[in-house]
Amino acid sequence: MTVVYLNGSFVPYEKAMVPVEDRGFLFADGIYEVIRVYGGKPFALQDHMLRLARSAELMELPFATSPAHLKEKALEALEQSGLKEATIYIQVTRGFAGPRVHDWPKDPQPTELILVRAYESAPKESITLASVPDQRWELCHIKSIGLYLNTRARMEARRRGKDDGLFVRDGIVTEASSSNFFAVHRGTLYTHPEDHRILPGITRRYVIRLAQDLGIPVKEEPFTYEWVLNADEAFITGTTSEVTPAVGLDHQPIGGGQPGPITLRLKEAYRELVRG
Repeated sequence: MTVVYLNGSFVPYEKAMVPVEDRGFLFADGIYEVIRVYGGKPFALQDHMLRLARSAELMELPFATSPAHLKEKALEALEQSGLKEATIYIQVTRGFAGPRVHDWPKDPQPTELILVRAYESAPKESITLASVPDQRWELCHIKSIGLYLNTRARMEARRRGKDDGLFVRDGIVTEASSSNFFAVHRGTLYTHPEDHRILPGITRRYVIRLAQDLGIPVKEEPFTYEWVLNADEAFITGTTSEVTPAVGLDHQPIGGGQPGPITLRLKEAYRELVRG
């Protein structure tokens, strides 16, 4: 059962409504998180709530309640749903403040939404990527609901017969349209450093820890598009994509076009972690 919590109340999905001039709708003035539920237990919920709070701080976005309250209501919504495999979506916007104006309201009325629904799909066994120019804003470390260029990258990749877009900025690979990106070269795992050009992924963080536990060297440093074409392996990480091998970029295979051994070790280790 899908469960909706909106501005202090649990409401039927079909009756959940926000004002037409909510700033999230008009300006994409809001933030969000997606949490994966395995066997009835949300994975890394506290990590997601901390990132939500950090995004709010960076956007100077107030809460109507608090991250702790939203965490409590998210768990309550999950319990009401009765779902064992699910996603929890949390969104906070600056809310409704009267007629549309660019100025931030002096007395905001933030909108807080929690949506719990069944998760019935599964990560793909492998994907192919298409490079796209990274034209996003310089605050990619904020998990903002303004995702036009992310969705555009995904659709551009689909038009080119690939599964997802891989952002490239000034020759440097940053991340995929909704996931972080890793590549393996001579036994070492590489990923873009955690800065304003990428989202500080929760899954990314856990995969780095797993790699270190497995004795796999990890380097967080920039690398070029051409370097990725010569990588031995590659994969993306995300809440719903988990660890998904990337076996091709544009018209060239990566690692012979097959998932590599380090990728598969990390994929299995992550599966064990979340199911544990």
